Amino acid sequence: MNRTAIVSVVLLVGLALGVCGPAWGADKDIVIADFEGKTYPEGWKVEGTAFGKAPASGKFGNQQAVSGFEGKGLVNTFIKRDTPTGKLTSTEFTIERDYIKFLIGGGHHPGKTCMNLLIDGKIVHTATGPNVDDGGNEFLNWENWDVKKYKGKIASVQIVDDVTDGWGHVNVDQIIQSNTQTKKKKFVAPKRRPRTPPTPANSREIKITGKYIIFPVANKGGKRGRMMIKVGDTLVHHLDCDFPTSKDNISWWTYLDMSEYKGKTATVSANALPEICEMFESSDKIRNLQPLYDEALRPQFHISQKRGWNNDPNGMFYHDGRYHFFWQCNPAGRNWANMYWGYATSTDMVHWTEHDRALRSYGGNEKNRHPKMAVRNCFSGSANVDKNNSGGWQKGAEKTLVLAFTDTGCGESLAYSTDAGKTWKYYEGNPVITHRGRDPKLMWYEPGKHWVIAVYDEDKDKKIGRNIALYASKDLKKWELTGKIPGYFECAEIFELPVDGDKKNTKWVIFAANAQYAIGKFNGKTFVPEHKGKHKVHYGNYYASQCFSNSPDGRVVQVGWARFNIPDMPFNQTFTVPTNLTLHATKDGTRMYVTPIKELEKLRKPKPQAVENKVISDTITFETKDQHFDIVVTLKQGTAKKAILKFGANTTTYDFAAQKLDEMPLAMKDGKVTIRVLVDRPIVELIGGGGACFKTMPRRDMGKPLGKISLTADGGAMTVESFVAYEMKSTWKKK
Repeated sequence: MNRTAIVSVVLLVGLALGVCGPAWGADKDIVIADFEGKTYPEGWKVEGTAFGKAPASGKFGNQQAVSGFEGKGLVNTFIKRDTPTGKLTSTEFTIERDYIKFLIGGGHHPGKTCMNLLIDGKIVHTATGPNVDDGGNEFLNWENWDVKKYKGKIASVQIVDDVTDGWGHVNVDQIIQSNTQTKKKKFVAPKRRPRTPPTPANSREIKITGKYIIFPVANKGGKRGRMMIKVGDTLVHHLDCDFPTSKDNISWWTYLDMSEYKGKTATVSANALPEICEMFESSDKIRNLQPLYDEALRPQFHISQKRGWNNDPNGMFYHDGRYHFFWQCNPAGRNWANMYWGYATSTDMVHWTEHDRALRSYGGNEKNRHPKMAVRNCFSGSANVDKNNSGGWQKGAEKTLVLAFTDTGCGESLAYSTDAGKTWKYYEGNPVITHRGRDPKLMWYEPGKHWVIAVYDEDKDKKIGRNIALYASKDLKKWELTGKIPGYFECAEIFELPVDGDKKNTKWVIFAANAQYAIGKFNGKTFVPEHKGKHKVHYGNYYASQCFSNSPDGRVVQVGWARFNIPDMPFNQTFTVPTNLTLHATKDGTRMYVTPIKELEKLRKPKPQAVENKVISDTITFETKDQHFDIVVTLKQGTAKKAILKFGANTTTYDFAAQKLDEMPLAMKDGKVTIRVLVDRPIVELIGGGGACFKTMPRRDMGKPLGKISLTADGGAMTVESFVAYEMKSTWKKK
């Protein structure tokens, strides 16, 4: 048989078996994108700022460890934390296989942190991170789309990040056309390295002659090391510190409370250079390299701690003439670590006094550890007053104060004070609740005469998934699960409010870390929403808020974490101003409003700059020298398309046609709109429509005088009913 005949026979047999001609390679996977290049694939369209200019190589900054992706590259929109938004759209391709499969992780916001399959411009498939059951949010897992019915059609994929708050990012890798599905991987958390004791060679004894042990910290160029302080055989402190590597790169000094051990000798061990260890000392004073509370970027009318990193507000309640406020903190560095609980009190929620930290982390299995020490990190939680001595801890007439928090790796735990917050004790029966979750909100439900904990929970049942779990107890020690509310993440909050001030018409609000909320009914055990979905009033860098319990005037007052970096200071992050929460009937249904507490107006200096009842088609400008302002503007619509308010380097815009204040929906009322701006050294808070929307953001020109405050009518004329700029006093200064 000649060569031509042999080839002909082979082709005929091949065609009969379906393995030659067009079918050759029909089962081979087609890679749409693997993100291994130095840039995104050619022709892919990048919109917004969330995606940067190229694929990521892993995690960004202080992002949790990103795992599960393949190769060296992936899409990761945590490029500047969760704030940036954008879209990444592929070039068009023909669907040639039964499935499109890919790895996806990141924030669980369906439709907002996701990947979509588009055909004829319409979304036919969408997916978000598989984080409910598989563990860590930064773990990428396989998703499979069945696309058999779309074979031969032209399609594209679009990766979306449209969330600016908690877990507002998405991770994607390995987008592939295939005739086979890939099973989801089981997430295995990496083993934690044991907290090994510091090197004994770097131990020294210090006679405690003052209230504190003070030691230096480096913002940059330092080295993370562990410190352990013991008095006798009692473990007093155990934490990680950002130690300088030389005397030349000391950024600031921090402190640890040792007041109860005056006159005794402490053994201080640290993974720091000997020359740094020699600088540790006992002192009654905190060493300030800049004037305390007057550092260049120190907020002047927002709560902020003396030293270190802060995140979530915790443990907020009123008792015996004082508001008590706690927060997550790292005493020994500018980044997240350690998770002590900071502690301050105030009589007016404006002027605050910081006290010794209430909880300490990493007592471990030490039998002899300080009473304030948890087993591991002291994650977020809440606090309340045990007025009826439910827990049985009360001594004398002083009511017991109770902290509820997550002791990581253990469960929901309690600590209590029988002396009005001077000392705290970790409850020996901890944990009181064990589950997959964190951040308990403790409240007293008066109609049922019992305690309630609302806490973030992860249910293995996919129909429930992420949720707020509700528990009830009579004695604070034994808790019964009574209900679950699906669709919420971290830092649960639950409270009751009257509608339009009518105490006979009240509704309950369920709230979570990303400030999305639902309104409904609560019977002490279960919550039933009265509407579908969630509502939103907060925007920007606002996260993990909490409300004061037991307010004497019945107000529900909330404080949030203002989540952004404050550079080069001996502290980092801050909090929002306290705000009143109220419910109002609107044309869209019952909605929550957020307004700064009235007490802040005491800080307004007299003789503000002001303009009233003036029609403008250009710009009004106030010349200023300060940087702390309360600006209030009321406008009547005219022919102008937009009103532009500029203060220093920051700008906010009201669009009359779209009825939006920046990105926030804000309808005019009776042809008017009111805008209020609180400007502090590092932070801006924007309030629209008397509380219909609220935005938290960093100042672009932190620490600089504003120079000019201006109001511009863009594209026509408008009536300025009032434009007032009040200079604000500092809460830290006597003048």
